[in-house]
Amino acid sequence: MWTCRRRTAACSSGSAPRKPCNGYSPSVAITGGCAVHLALADYAPAAELANDLVRTSPTVHGTEDLPGRDALAAFLDGYGYDLRAPADDDVRDVHLLRREVRGIIETETAEQAVAGASVLLGRAGRAPVLRRVDDGRWRWHVPTAPDAPLAAELAAVAAVGIAGTVRALGHDRFRACAAPGCRGVFADVSRAGRRRYCTPELCGNRLNVANHRARHRTAAP
Repeated sequence: MWTCRRRTAACSSGSAPRKPCNGYSPSVAITGGCAVHLALADYAPAAELANDLVRTSPTVHGTEDLPGRDALAAFLDGYGYDLRAPADDDVRDVHLLRREVRGIIETETAEQAVAGASVLLGRAGRAPVLRRVDDGRWRWHVPTAPDAPLAAELAAVAAVGIAGTVRALGHDRFRACAAPGCRGVFADVSRAGRRRYCTPELCGNRLNVANHRARHRTAAP
């Protein structure tokens, strides 16, 4: 997704550099109006951003990872979405959005998850549109209004991730972290569908270390 604010030379050129998002490369659609467009088919990187946003909460690992706009800007810099630069007021709104996204992932039914995603999507300020992409195929895109605040842009990304996961993979891909004591939740968009931890490199490793130590204690004379 590329954000054009009608103020840059890139607006007329119709191109902008993109960064990969956790191994995925989001597709981009630029229209004459230079609004933000997120392809509905690119739900996987959107879901990963939603997962990572939820994990920044002190509810998960005990620390607030987004205490201010600098931390929020650094968080967003790791993705292929060129979103609006954060302001101080955006931090509170993103914290509220983070709580909403977690609540949607924790829903009990697909209908509830889709309803929650629809609420988030409604903040984009524009209805989904069908557009032809470079390979000639038609794809659905979610545009956001040029003046949409950062939290609304993030809400659109999260909504695409959640709705796309339900449609393509099923509601059972929304899970709680299997690590004891961790309160993380996530959407598993892996191909195998066997992800167990909200943060595999952290929660998974901690559990493996704990199990290893337990085995050694049991085997000790």
